[in-house]
Amino acid sequence: MSRLPVLQLLQAPLRCWVTPKAHISAKPAKTPTSPMEQTVGILTIFLSFLVPAGWVLSHLEGYKKSTTA
Repeated sequence: MSRLPVLQLLQAPLRCWVTPKAHISAKPAKTPTSPMEQTVGILTIFLSFLVPAGWVLSHLEGYKKSTTA
């Protein structure tokens, strides 16, 4: 028995799937982002990602001493 018919049966459902198009626009934004909104966004990212990472790195020696591995 050849594997070719089996593979064709398995690939048949994949052929009829329709991939939805992405909503990509080459036009500029209808309402541009103000400098204040950009500043708030960058500060939010900084505070939510970099501050906790910095805190963990600054207390790394304490973590090393407290583990009993």
